[in-house]
Amino acid sequence: MRAVVIGVGHLGRHHARILAAIPGVTLAGVVDINRDRASQIAAEHGTSAFGGFREIPGTIDLAVVSVPTESHAAVALPLIAAGVHTLIEKPVAQTVAEAETLIAAAKSAGVVLAVGQSERFNPAVMTARPYVKDPRFIEVHRLGTFPDRSLDIDVVLDLMIHDLDLILSLVPSDVEGVEAVGVPVLTPKFDIANARIRFANGCIANLTASRISRESVRKIRFFQRDSYVSIDTASREVEIYKLTPQPGALPKIGGGKLEVPGDEPLRTELEDFIAAVRDRRAPTVTGEQGRTALALAIRIVELMEQHGH
Repeated sequence: MRAVVIGVGHLGRHHARILAAIPGVTLAGVVDINRDRASQIAAEHGTSAFGGFREIPGTIDLAVVSVPTESHAAVALPLIAAGVHTLIEKPVAQTVAEAETLIAAAKSAGVVLAVGQSERFNPAVMTARPYVKDPRFIEVHRLGTFPDRSLDIDVVLDLMIHDLDLILSLVPSDVEGVEAVGVPVLTPKFDIANARIRFANGCIANLTASRISRESVRKIRFFQRDSYVSIDTASREVEIYKLTPQPGALPKIGGGKLEVPGDEPLRTELEDFIAAVRDRRAPTVTGEQGRTALALAIRIVELMEQHGH
């Protein structure tokens, strides 16, 4: 399979590095509007730099789109129309309408459309998933230090969307209510956000995201009737504590850290995408799931904007 990466910035260069090393895949080229950057990344991986994917000779089977969010739809639609299986970095698009257009295009072209919600492939998340059964309350903190990237979007679409997608994949229930508040601090867009999501089954998720924190924190805690599951996606640690009933005495609390086998989430994500194309199956994160997470993120931003005035 011949693959191309479009946009080799912060994340795209890692996609290029991994695709160049995956057996059975050839990195046919990289595309970036910054030609020097494209040439540099291409040289590192023994491939060529191009100004557009149509300039690449031969057929292209796979593409990864990791340009700024506002250009996702414009860049991905011609690829999909050309029959190229496409993985789009999160968020899938800038608007729900754009996401719908991408999903419909992929359906009619018969290609796989995957969304790069890489935290789904975080080894800690994959290890903890079987233990998250029926959470009643979920507490999420994703605090990042002030970045040099992704300032074209606010903190909800940049950071919180990872956790929105994760929670939607872990709580088997519809979203019934959302409350949110956000603060623009260093940029004109929201830099700190808090959202409280109520599911139809009674579960409540409380999410905080910041990109102006002094330290980096990435923690998700699940509170269940008989157990507590804590995931640190940065240090890739999982802790589980369970109640065991003791006849005629108070229940005991037992548990501790789980063994987390490590692989790079982006590699697992790309391998899943390639397998989906080969086996003609849906990827782990579909275009529809990307759209659902995006719709929730946009709803949160709109609520924050209403409160801000």
